[in-house]
Amino acid sequence: MEGLTLRKLVKYLNDYVVGQENAKKVLSVAVYNHYNRVQANMRAMYYDEPPHLSDSPYAPAESRTRTFRLSQVTNGSEPPLIPRTPLPLFEKSNVLVIGPTGSGKTLLAKTLAKVLDVPFSVSDATTFTQVYIGDDVDMCVQRLLQAANWDPYRANMGIIYIDEVDKVARKSVGPETTRDVGGEGVQQALLRIMEGSVVNVPAKGPSMPAPTGGGRGARQGMPAPVQWPESYTVDTSNVLFILSGAFVGLEDIVKKRVAKGSIGFTANLNSTPEHESSASDLPFFTPNLKPTKTLLDEIQPYGTHISHWMFIPEFISRMPSITTLAPLSPADLRRVLTEVHGSLISQYTALFSYSGIEIRFTSAAIDQICQKAAARGGGARGLRGIMESLLLDPMYEAPGSWVKYILIREATVLGEEPPDYWGSGKGEAGKFSEAWTREEKEYTNTLQ
Repeated sequence: MEGLTLRKLVKYLNDYVVGQENAKKVLSVAVYNHYNRVQANMRAMYYDEPPHLSDSPYAPAESRTRTFRLSQVTNGSEPPLIPRTPLPLFEKSNVLVIGPTGSGKTLLAKTLAKVLDVPFSVSDATTFTQVYIGDDVDMCVQRLLQAANWDPYRANMGIIYIDEVDKVARKSVGPETTRDVGGEGVQQALLRIMEGSVVNVPAKGPSMPAPTGGGRGARQGMPAPVQWPESYTVDTSNVLFILSGAFVGLEDIVKKRVAKGSIGFTANLNSTPEHESSASDLPFFTPNLKPTKTLLDEIQPYGTHISHWMFIPEFISRMPSITTLAPLSPADLRRVLTEVHGSLISQYTALFSYSGIEIRFTSAAIDQICQKAAARGGGARGLRGIMESLLLDPMYEAPGSWVKYILIREATVLGEEPPDYWGSGKGEAGKFSEAWTREEKEYTNTLQ
């Protein structure tokens, strides 16, 4: 991380993720401080004392000296107690990311892992159970070890991203007759790993037979076959955990807690307006037409907001850093479609170019795509769904045919007209360029 600053991290994230400025800052600070903490802990463990203790001006003078000799101990004085390992070490700050689907939760974590060049694994909390059906919680550590190419040392400093963490809530309140193996049981298991424990991961690599010694037919001077270990040991004390979830309905809970009713003729009653839908009437996808400032910014992590999902207090307290992501606006969706690295239009343009076909989208068509995606909801994933349905016929008919140029206009997005096609004949490329230029001029005149 030499030469890497927080501003460079955020600038790098801006090239791949649209919006979510606060979430970028929170994740960048968490990751940057995490790996500084890892370096300090490794130095304290193997070389010297923790740097934040040795040079601290607030530490007492006698605590700055860690070593002593028995010959220096005089009568009436006692040698200080020295721990076997330097304590206290820097403690890590795991992150909880809350946001609707398609807002960039997973992309933020993956992009940070790429720029830092550290092992990164993605797991789904919905598959975690404490029975034979499903995955054990230790599976997320095994995936991290696989991402580290089965190097336990690199895995000890990796990032584990667990999605859909809001689905591992307790199933009911009060005493239960049966064990909750998919809710509170998973929280207890995750709590152990997040706090820091040594996990034994079985080896999944190719196993080779052990050396048998020199036999009659053994060749002299040949190296002995490699003996692969049966299991690997991973210490999760220095592993950063990033947990995320949509937490559908959390805004309604926050609204009830924030809104305060009173008594009197001019009182502000704590009631839901008729034009607003209740939690049971919410659509499957969260619409993106809401302002950037949402009620999720008022979340109380250790109060009644997050605990409504029936998380145990010990589990919530292991995630001191909490950030929220807002739904993408139509302007943000346009940037996802055209500007960021790996934008959707650049992907489809390259996909058609493999078949020798050039495709273009007019500005009016792009605006209409973004408006439909914002009304549909689902963020960037909903945007891709609209593009797939829009380009279904061109992707089916154009490859291997006479078509060499395709133009997508606003009427095509609205379903009023089919796409415009041109072949490879003489003058066809000019007609295609003229049609696109004419549409752009009309769009510019409309804006003016």
